[in-house]
Amino acid sequence: MAPGSGDVSVMPQAPNNMFGSQLFGGTFHNSRGSGFNPGYQVSIGDTVTLRMWGAFAFDGQLIVDPQGNIFVPNVGPVTVAGVRNAELNGRVLAEVRRVYKANVNVYASLDVAQPVKVYVTGYVKQPGMYGGIASESILSYIDKAGGVDVERGSYVDVTVKRGGAVRKHFNLYDFLLNGVIDQLQLADGDVIVVGPREHVFSVRGEVYNAYDFEFGAPVISLQQALAIARPKPGATHVSIVRRQGSKRTSEYYPIADATNVKLNDGDQLVVTADRYAGTIQVRVEGAHSGEHALVLPYGATMAQVLGQIRANPLSRVDEVQLFRKSVADRQKEMLAVELQKLQEAALSAPSATSEEANLRAKEAEGITKFAALASKTEFKGQVVLNEKTMSDVILEDGDVINIPERTSVVMVHGEVLFPNAVEWQSGMTADDYISHVGGYTQKADNSKIVVIHQNGKAELAESGTKIASGDELMVLPKVKSKNIEITRGITQILYQMAVAARVIFFW
Repeated sequence: MAPGSGDVSVMPQAPNNMFGSQLFGGTFHNSRGSGFNPGYQVSIGDTVTLRMWGAFAFDGQLIVDPQGNIFVPNVGPVTVAGVRNAELNGRVLAEVRRVYKANVNVYASLDVAQPVKVYVTGYVKQPGMYGGIASESILSYIDKAGGVDVERGSYVDVTVKRGGAVRKHFNLYDFLLNGVIDQLQLADGDVIVVGPREHVFSVRGEVYNAYDFEFGAPVISLQQALAIARPKPGATHVSIVRRQGSKRTSEYYPIADATNVKLNDGDQLVVTADRYAGTIQVRVEGAHSGEHALVLPYGATMAQVLGQIRANPLSRVDEVQLFRKSVADRQKEMLAVELQKLQEAALSAPSATSEEANLRAKEAEGITKFAALASKTEFKGQVVLNEKTMSDVILEDGDVINIPERTSVVMVHGEVLFPNAVEWQSGMTADDYISHVGGYTQKADNSKIVVIHQNGKAELAESGTKIASGDELMVLPKVKSKNIEITRGITQILYQMAVAARVIFFW
């Protein structure tokens, strides 16, 4: 392509959520041990504490010289460079025994580890030279360099070089997945090189490790990939989206039959629980004497539950209630939509004067607070049942069926002086019950009295509305606003919460 032609090639976006990115957070380089372990090899510059007692006494510190020796008084040079820490005392004692056959005892131990400076380069965030001690892990030095560059660096190709020659290769996934990391004693001038990112596949869905994973070989088996991702017990199938060149293909396999499937760089896996529902479980609560959990075949109806209910003298099977999570979720979604519309109406209302603008601002602030409180409402998800067709209602897994208890009271709450339960009497109207609790408050809208029956059916109380035992009367507040749209919106939301959540917000 000719320079300046205007066409710009777009580089593919680097995968995010890389497995291993959580490894380097600055915690390694903030912790440092003594620097010694039994396998530590004595190096030039280390300090050895030597104590000799008996026929000859000495107590001092000796530094390993550039030839790898310490000079022991009356004995001479003793080569200790390269000797394992666990063998240091025996090595010094053997040399002393060549001069003092008896009556001289020796104790030699490492005192101070020699500091080293190590270069960290390649695809790390802050390449450079970093100080530490020889026994520190390569993880510590990479952490000092800011960690692997999560967009470009490799977690499976880390190399330690000395004098230009490769000393060891590291795959950090061995540490992340299996807790295995080889100990390598570093020296001044060693170079840790983090290579470029190699091949990547991503896994999502029903797995415990939903990440992007790097692998060194050009091809990896699906079994190896799933062993790293760890599918959840219910996982059954895996879909693979392959992006090779300009071609995009999709494949779908049962996990149990995908033994010969291979993955390439850039493949995307989604592990799913692709199974049909054989049975459902519903709960039966309230006034009954039977089991509280029923397992039914998929597609079971309310009639199959009603046939198993063991009613007691207080059961109101004719007023059975059905609560469903999917309905509650939908009710909450619809409330969120109504609240958003209400806030938009409040914030976009025009004002003719500055005084009116101030009033609008205060009103909008009040509506914002109202919306914040209303959004926390927990809906019951009740399904209003029809007596004639109730038996044909198809049940869902997780449904809750409640058998109301016979009661002789009517609940009255909302904008009344003394919300309370009132004894039910035949022939009493909604106004009669409200008068028994002190009457309306000044904020009450006595034209909006909601009657909620035990089976969930709701209606506005009128002069001829029959009140039954167990009903609830909810008196809604007046909504005052010069904006008709806002008034309508708030009224709608108050109705919605009163009926679906049995909650009244005082406006």
